[in-house]
Amino acid sequence: MTRRSPSTQSEAALEEQLMAQLTTLGYDRVTLPDEAALLTNLRRQLERHNGLQLSETEYQRILNHLDKGNAYDRAKTLRDRMQLQRDDGTSTYVRFLNTEHWCQNEYQVTNQVTLEGSYKNRYDVTLLINGLPLVQIELKRRGVEMKEAFNQINRYHRHSFRAARGLYQYVQIFVISNGVNTKYYANNRRQEFKQTFYWTDAANQRISKLQDFAREFLEKCHVSKMICKYIVQHHTYRLLMVLRPYQYYAVEAIIDRVKNSRKNGYIWHTTGSGKTLTSFKAAQVLVKLPEVHKVVFVVDRKDLDYQTTREFNEFSKGSVDGTDNTGTLVTQLADDTKLIVTTIQKLNTAITGSRYEERVAHLRDKRVVFIFDECHRSQFGDTHQRIVAFFTQAQLFGFTGTPIFADNAVAGQGGKQTTLTLFERCLHKYVITNAIRDENVLKFSIEYVGRYRNKEDGNEVALDIDVEAIDTRELLDDPGRLEKVTDWIIANHGRKTHQRRFTAIFAVSSVDNLIKYYELFRERDTTGLRIATIFSYTANEEDREADGMIGEPDFDNDGPANVHTRDRLESFIEDYNRHFGTSFTTRDGKKFYNYYKDIGKRIKDREKDTASDDDRVDILLVVNMFLTGFDAKLVNTLYVDKNLRYHGLIQAFSRTNRIIGEVKSQGNIVSFRNLKKATDEAIALFSNPEAKEVILMEPYEVYVQRFNEALADLIELVPSPEAVDRLLTEEDELSFVQAFRKLIRIDNVLTGFSEYDMDDVAIDLQTFEDYKSKYLDIRDKVRTEAKRNKVSILNDVDFEVELIHRDQVNVSYIIRLLTNLHTAKEQDKAARRQEITTRLNNEVQLRSKRELIEKFIEQELPRVGKQGDVEQEFTNFWSAERQRATVQLAEEEQLSADGLQGLIDTTLFNGREPSQAEVQAVMTVQPSILRRTSILNRVQQRLAELLERFYDDM
Repeated sequence: MTRRSPSTQSEAALEEQLMAQLTTLGYDRVTLPDEAALLTNLRRQLERHNGLQLSETEYQRILNHLDKGNAYDRAKTLRDRMQLQRDDGTSTYVRFLNTEHWCQNEYQVTNQVTLEGSYKNRYDVTLLINGLPLVQIELKRRGVEMKEAFNQINRYHRHSFRAARGLYQYVQIFVISNGVNTKYYANNRRQEFKQTFYWTDAANQRISKLQDFAREFLEKCHVSKMICKYIVQHHTYRLLMVLRPYQYYAVEAIIDRVKNSRKNGYIWHTTGSGKTLTSFKAAQVLVKLPEVHKVVFVVDRKDLDYQTTREFNEFSKGSVDGTDNTGTLVTQLADDTKLIVTTIQKLNTAITGSRYEERVAHLRDKRVVFIFDECHRSQFGDTHQRIVAFFTQAQLFGFTGTPIFADNAVAGQGGKQTTLTLFERCLHKYVITNAIRDENVLKFSIEYVGRYRNKEDGNEVALDIDVEAIDTRELLDDPGRLEKVTDWIIANHGRKTHQRRFTAIFAVSSVDNLIKYYELFRERDTTGLRIATIFSYTANEEDREADGMIGEPDFDNDGPANVHTRDRLESFIEDYNRHFGTSFTTRDGKKFYNYYKDIGKRIKDREKDTASDDDRVDILLVVNMFLTGFDAKLVNTLYVDKNLRYHGLIQAFSRTNRIIGEVKSQGNIVSFRNLKKATDEAIALFSNPEAKEVILMEPYEVYVQRFNEALADLIELVPSPEAVDRLLTEEDELSFVQAFRKLIRIDNVLTGFSEYDMDDVAIDLQTFEDYKSKYLDIRDKVRTEAKRNKVSILNDVDFEVELIHRDQVNVSYIIRLLTNLHTAKEQDKAARRQEITTRLNNEVQLRSKRELIEKFIEQELPRVGKQGDVEQEFTNFWSAERQRATVQLAEEEQLSADGLQGLIDTTLFNGREPSQAEVQAVMTVQPSILRRTSILNRVQQRLAELLERFYDDM
């Protein structure tokens, strides 16, 4: 068992080393042991920063002003000025942060601040700016997972950040480090560990050692700049975001280009790396520059016009006026609107012809900055030349994840145009290998499926034949083949999407084949798959199969329609309407476009806490739509039955590789075509020829080997599940938790392979389940002891139970187990009872309900008649127990019964735990100020336990 070497640097030594370094960087070291000292220091620093003296009553007014809202609200307060009513009747403005001249603030560093909320916590290192704690650094000794520091901060959120007038809710950036590795992230309780970032230099070289990170990132002016310029307030979700290093360098490069030249440039950031956030921040900074007249953000399709406008407004409400028609665009160009989002088609209309010429002519010599989203599509044609010719003083900046090079350029009237020839210079590059290394996107797992019989000699050949070398169209469109592909997807979809927790996109070669596939799913699926589809139905629609590129969707339905395809699509939309209660149609252009938006929103909104399983789309069947520009984290699989090449291939694959949680370990690509050569070419073009090992997952056999190696390590530590009970120390238990967690991480990857068979690994299912039960026993023990505020090295370990969470474990599953027990023959009852006991121990969802289910079995089930209704009796029992527990909670915590039920109903509806203010509002007796935080935290904890026991999966 691994033990810490006595020579390993301790956490205390690491902390002291950092404190000493920060003082050399210009921070004043202060000692602030408790809340009183923190508040006294804040008063002195605000007086110093604002050049005034505050009376006690004036300072209390400031504290009352600061002590409002959550971290999102306080971020706004931090950046605003407060109008302070002075004791003599005059007023003045108090500034909490100088955001325009960010280096001109007051800087301090302290450590071991102790605050007491529901529990007493000590924070490692705090950076104060003007007396407010704006950067919090949590350290772990070398060798400890940084995730434990992340979890520790989450514990502080629950326990004590609300203490001391909630000053620690003003933290903008958290830093976690074990000395060797260091990461940062914004104050956002909704994010996961995977949304923490390493800092790098401009060439994407990681700066991970704490000493180096402190020198580069925590330097006073730089960290202030990050807080003042590069924190983004997301309006819709009411949370903070901070730019990643490559986003920071890209924005800085664009600003430098605008300030110091009139030249153009482009940003090459791989698909999935957050270009919308980068471009928004660039636009937000550029509109404030006095030399810039307007910023125009240009997209090339209506779906991105909608999506980008929505996302810009999410980052800052009202920051963008979306344009529905060219007339509105012209009005915005003519008035004082500083930031405009529009399509390249409408922009082209606005600057050509005589209709709008007089209204926009004044812009010819104005400094207008254009930002082109996905410029690999939007900037190749006559429109680019028109824009350059009309706006003589314009600067053009492009964002792309897949630039156009000579190899993937399409010849036009002026020959082959590349991104470089149009935008002059790449200002910053962050390619897919960088993103995978930084864990900002996932690797791809590519599975080639299918075997075909050669008609001439009758021999079977694998799918990875060079289908481009022979005429295979007849084979690929053969109805028998389409049936087999459909059957394969139906059989394997649950495995690929973790029992439909994720959505898949199915990209096919033509509208005709799409129609055939949809009808095959209708006929052959008996598993209840929810299939949605959309395609363009204009009469002159062309199949882009010849070159493997992704065509653009057509929403301009003024042209003649292909009657057959339109009628079929109308039928498919009727299926959608029946299932989801909508009323879309192809007979109305606006309703058709709204149908497109509804599909995208429905898939994307699965990420929200409020998402309902009734709104689930399992497979989205498309030809070209949604294969570029569509970002949904809960899409994890792409089925492919069409040719793809170069940027079209990378764009389509990248629909699957957004990061969310531990369960989504890779983007699954299932290809029913030979795309191996095309994939190798695309990877070589957009990263380098040796990048396959970085971008693609290893073969199935490699993960089987890794599983068995991890299993051997586990067995060496604990030879049997029973041996876990004999572990003597918490260090031993931690070693077991880490060893078994490694096993379930690999198992999670293995289950995504269609060939996965547990016979391939060196453990049987029952033994695996027994180890899992012991693993969950330790987790439950840690949770129980944490409620008693017992300090343990296991407190901040992430058990990652989502990796062993089963979606099918719900009330129906429980009823089935109970019914099987009730109707079993007498000689079989003991075995059935043991089965239930095993399930209660092994299933994450059932452990909180174990005591109640056992109570039902012992007390109620024997009274159910032989033909009795187990389901009805269990429902009655569950309702009574739930009511009893709710009444007990209300009485013991002095809560209004109606108010408590309202909190429960609201939580179930919106998926958000009630705030302390909401809990306090339903209390019939208000707690004292000294005990308020601890009491409210306790009530929140008890309410969460009640919800988990009686409502989750029920």
